[in-house]
Amino acid sequence: MSKQVQDACCAPLVRDPLSEEQAVELSRLFKAMADPVRLRLLSMIASREGGETCVCELTDAFELSGPTISHHLKVLREAGLISGERRGTWVYYRVHPEVLGRLAAVLVTT
Repeated sequence: MSKQVQDACCAPLVRDPLSEEQAVELSRLFKAMADPVRLRLLSMIASREGGETCVCELTDAFELSGPTISHHLKVLREAGLISGERRGTWVYYRVHPEVLGRLAAVLVTT
């Protein structure tokens, strides 16, 4: 995320209008979360005790194929909302709380 977008993410939308660049960057993040499966995945990872979740636990929670879950995780990862670390045959995912914090700050109205 660029410095300008990071700065904008700290100011509520009601304070200053977004620049075109800021709107593009923020919309990319919101778009990644706009799918119900991705939003559930993000929530499952973020709410997990210890702050990380094995992909094996995520795939069991859905009636979707492994490749479909992998696609959704890739979208979240490419948007910068999560990161993954391979350990043996499994990948463990973590949420980037600073990115979620910046998104939340944009939506604050005070």
